Amino acid sequence: MCRSIADVQWKGEDEVAIKEIVELQAKPGKRAELKSLLESMVAQHGPSQRGFLGSTRYEVLDNPDMLVEIADWESAEARVAHMQESAASGAYAPLLEMLAAPFRATVIRQLP
Repeated sequence: MCRSIADVQWKGEDEVAIKEIVELQAKPGKRAELKSLLESMVAQHGPSQRGFLGSTRYEVLDNPDMLVEIADWESAEARVAHMQESAASGAYAPLLEMLAAPFRATVIRQLP
């Protein structure tokens, strides 16, 4: 089950809650479909992902085909484990097919 960010304890420098900002450039005119697919994937798989705390999607005002997702994770390690599992299983293949360019992910954490 997903936990809230407030529930996450500082366990050391490497086990700090993080945010991942993902920029997704949909194929022209396909942002709504990309958003729908992403929301479906999060609803179906998100709650079972260890360390995943939830995510929110945003539109980019000056780019009608860009979508930004900000995801909250318990730790960088939890995110890396998820990405490795997803790459091995091909879970993101349908999403990647909808992109006009490779996605860009930036992982951040709050300064101590």
